[in-house]
Amino acid sequence: MKSDKNLRLRFAPSPTGYLHIGGARTALFNWLFARHYQGTFILRIEDTDQVRSTEEAVKVILEGLQWLGLDWDEGPGKGGDYGPYFQMQRLPLYQEYARKLLEENQAYYCYCTPEELEASRIKQKEEGKNPQYDRHCLYLTEKERKRYEAEGRRPVVRLLVPSKKIVFNDLLRGEVSFEGDLLGDFVILKSDGIPTYNYAVVIDDALMKISHVMRGDDHISNTPKQILIYEALGLPLPEFAHIPMIMGSDHTRLSKRHGATSIMEYKKMGYLPEAVVNYIARLGWSPGDEREIFSQDELIKEFSLENISRHAAVFDLEKLNWLNNEYIKRMPLNILTEKLIPYLQEANYLKKGELSASSLNWLRGIVRLLQGRFRNFAQFVEFTDYFFLDEITIDEQLFNHIINQEGVLETLQTLQSALADIKDWNEENIENTIRKIAADLNIKGSQIIHPTRVALSGKKVGPGLFELITALGREKTNQRLLRIIDRLKEIKNS
Repeated sequence: MKSDKNLRLRFAPSPTGYLHIGGARTALFNWLFARHYQGTFILRIEDTDQVRSTEEAVKVILEGLQWLGLDWDEGPGKGGDYGPYFQMQRLPLYQEYARKLLEENQAYYCYCTPEELEASRIKQKEEGKNPQYDRHCLYLTEKERKRYEAEGRRPVVRLLVPSKKIVFNDLLRGEVSFEGDLLGDFVILKSDGIPTYNYAVVIDDALMKISHVMRGDDHISNTPKQILIYEALGLPLPEFAHIPMIMGSDHTRLSKRHGATSIMEYKKMGYLPEAVVNYIARLGWSPGDEREIFSQDELIKEFSLENISRHAAVFDLEKLNWLNNEYIKRMPLNILTEKLIPYLQEANYLKKGELSASSLNWLRGIVRLLQGRFRNFAQFVEFTDYFFLDEITIDEQLFNHIINQEGVLETLQTLQSALADIKDWNEENIENTIRKIAADLNIKGSQIIHPTRVALSGKKVGPGLFELITALGREKTNQRLLRIIDRLKEIKNS
């Protein structure tokens, strides 16, 4: 398949919550397919759920797509020839096509109350039948309709479903078929004039000239209903492709317990958008080889429907962490440092506003020490708090296990005194000083390195001790060693 300017795909989220991983992958696959063939990617907001749809959710969806770099060609903020791109602004269109179906006797008004519908369902179940609408209102006389309306009943519009098999070709699954007799005459327009999902999506996709509908396979049961609406209106069918779902690591439906599911939550935690895009692209798609890391341009070039898996993808937070760490390790130091600054400011470790040249240089040194060690920016803040705090807290168990041991007081006293005498504070002089102390005291390097690290950082692991002390600076190093020495003296004298 070559470039096709007529190829049009859409992402059509409902603004009833955040943009989650599954929705983001659907958007990405549609975006990649459109970009690969130089087609058009449309964003449409399906906001007919008036109870749950919110402006805030719309904002979060748009922000999530923008953060991921999934720009749309038509839709909110962009306009286009086939708008509006919010369903609630398209109500006259749905009502117009419903009138057409009513006039052609392919749809009819239904006045049944919820109680009457429930009673009919119960009766059908008792009779061993498949519960569906019993067509009570299909042959109402004008007199009966007026009587219902006089009672205050407001009708819905139901599609008259033909008794036939509905067959379509799914680009991922091949031929799929459903029995029309099992569907029943479903509602297309509610009594308040709001369209149902299956009806609105057909009108929108047809009028927006959508060529390919690519979505999660949880929608596959909607497809036969939508095909019947296309056929009733004489509208051309798009191509369908239903993508297998994303499962959690325990092979159950993906949920919050498997890791943060909101795309903006990943931004908040400090994942890189290019790493998240790379990761979700590989959830159910493969280029056919062992490569794991792709630039955006490479994803566009390589993407194809043929390489989408027919099986459910498994979300693995550790794999995302690994991938994000790979992106962090490859990022130029200056850029990485700039990206980390807002997170440090949010934690009140840095003041808001522009850093001085000396402060920025010092911060780059800390980032250089940790660049290969953290999985996301929030973890960097957690790992490096001791560089920014005036006082640190040392876990009691860690203190007793590593610092409150025989000989540590004397070792730290010697170290504090020797470090205080260093005139040129640099990594080489600090390393030479510590190694000399270990030799003079006839102790292993670990016997000075471990307690010193905990005393200065409050942590068991971190960057090399010599680099850590250099970056921490003379003043903080001296203060923290003196504080631990005083504490050990109090314990000894108690």
